[in-house]
Amino acid sequence: MSESRPSRGSSRTPGKSPRKITRGSRDAKDGGRAGVPRGGPGKNYPATSPVRIGIAALLVVAGIAWIVVYLNVAQDGEQLTWMGDLRRWNLLIGFVALFLGLTFAAHPSTPLGRGRGVVIGMLSCFLIGLIWIVVYYMAGNAQIPLVADLTNYNLVVGIGFMAVGFVFATHWE
Repeated sequence: MSESRPSRGSSRTPGKSPRKITRGSRDAKDGGRAGVPRGGPGKNYPATSPVRIGIAALLVVAGIAWIVVYLNVAQDGEQLTWMGDLRRWNLLIGFVALFLGLTFAAHPSTPLGRGRGVVIGMLSCFLIGLIWIVVYYMAGNAQIPLVADLTNYNLVVGIGFMAVGFVFATHWE
């Protein structure tokens, strides 16, 4: 009893003919791109990770919330005294959480970490960093709430946004 096997280089199943899809084929649901990954030829992105997206969003929101709570509630030291005792360290904690969240979002398993999302994230971070530094220099002695509290650390924040932009840039294809 001899079994019929497909030849070594063939991936055809015996008894089935291969379905040929041409560019103008009406039954090509994917526009004639059968077998081509979503990002295009040669771009195999990992599956979208809801956990990574959740962690990135949580870190960004937590960082912004930490800064807002410190500036509006705990800065005077009457409420949330433990937070008021940390003084300017609260701003560092908030911005580090924000930058970590954006860095987590730069991974290819998130929408911002692949395709056009990389360009959007990269340019957004570069522009926010540039605008942050320009506003700091142009404000002078004006009392813009967060800018006035950070003093010279505004340069660190602006450069931090630009550094996160470079993290996005490393994922650009």
